[in-house]
Amino acid sequence: MNKELELSGESVAFKEKGTEVILALQHLIAMFGATVLVPILTGFNPSVALFTAGVGTLIFHFVTGGVVPVFLGSSFAFIAVINQVKVTHGGDLAYAQGGILVAGLAYILVSFLVKKFKYETIKKLLPSYVIGPMIIVIGFTSIPTALGMASENYILAGITLGTALLINIFAKGITKKMSILIAIIVGYGSALITNSVDLSIITGAGFLEMPAFTLPKFSINAILTITPIVLAVFMEHVGDITTNGEVVGKDFIKEPGLDRTLLGDGLATVFASLVGGPANTTYGENTGVLAITKNYKPHILRMAAVFAIILAFVGKLGGVLRSIPTPVMGGISLMLFSMIALVGFQTLGKAHKEKEMKVEFKTVLIIAVILIIGFAPTFLPEQIASFLQIRITDTISLSGLSLAALSGIILNAIFSLLEKKK
Repeated sequence: MNKELELSGESVAFKEKGTEVILALQHLIAMFGATVLVPILTGFNPSVALFTAGVGTLIFHFVTGGVVPVFLGSSFAFIAVINQVKVTHGGDLAYAQGGILVAGLAYILVSFLVKKFKYETIKKLLPSYVIGPMIIVIGFTSIPTALGMASENYILAGITLGTALLINIFAKGITKKMSILIAIIVGYGSALITNSVDLSIITGAGFLEMPAFTLPKFSINAILTITPIVLAVFMEHVGDITTNGEVVGKDFIKEPGLDRTLLGDGLATVFASLVGGPANTTYGENTGVLAITKNYKPHILRMAAVFAIILAFVGKLGGVLRSIPTPVMGGISLMLFSMIALVGFQTLGKAHKEKEMKVEFKTVLIIAVILIIGFAPTFLPEQIASFLQIRITDTISLSGLSLAALSGIILNAIFSLLEKKK
């Protein structure tokens, strides 16, 4: 009788382990499309990105005591500035790594500040009417890049974009969460049919390969270009952690604390920059999986992280990812960059609805200043764009999002001081 009970218990335990493996693979699939898309769009090695996402997730869980069920993947917020640094440094992404490393250290510094000061104090410096426009600038200034990629073959780009939109509109559940991956597969399949894929990249790759790790290089220009992004991703992180807590039914802002979740993100980003990966951030895709499956066990996310690390050493997979035609990535990028801009509008709308932001001269002026300065390098004539920048040296200048963010914060601080005097 006891033996039968023991066998029954072992059977149940085996089934539970099998279920957890399936759930972990589901989390892996949910983050996969977006995590490998960032390196494909910027030039980083996709296998390294998978490796750093897995290790970064484990770092985050260690720092936060393993109680927050999140997965860290490649951050979309850094795409525009990474590509900008790549252009100004002759295509050498090592300088972008250096900028990301400093940004990660800045993130760690922010975590210490949050621990010292209350969250409300930080939010006064970075209110929604400063953060929202910054996110809008990130999204819209990236769209021309996506259009340039799509222009090589509008049909392939249209098929990919159309598939993603249809899935997001009509699909439900995990299928909707996998819309990016499914759209890329459909676009890739269409490219195979039309002989638009360079298969030699795949055949030339080995089955097992060491990811192409690289060390960072440093320049003041790259650091000043990338580091200000921390201001935008800070509030994004707060939103992701808050949403994750609402799904799980716990307040992670208090326990383990916002300072520790920020520290986890910062250390993961520093690690990624040291070996050649893009910046890491908490992923909403995996929070969506939590909401669908109703399984909130953090160790399942850690299991998914281990799977991502293993996958990084499969050379054939890296070859497949590198062989994805540029128009396919251009099509999916149009939707993703537009969605980033939409998040910025939603941030402003939510702030107004919750009466955090009033439609008054102060807020309208700050929003306008951030948008005009942020859009200048991409959308305004060169004469105006060159006027809306601060030249530090002959080769170093502040413009675009960097100057826009700085201007918005300073302007908000000035208005706040004037209101206090009144």
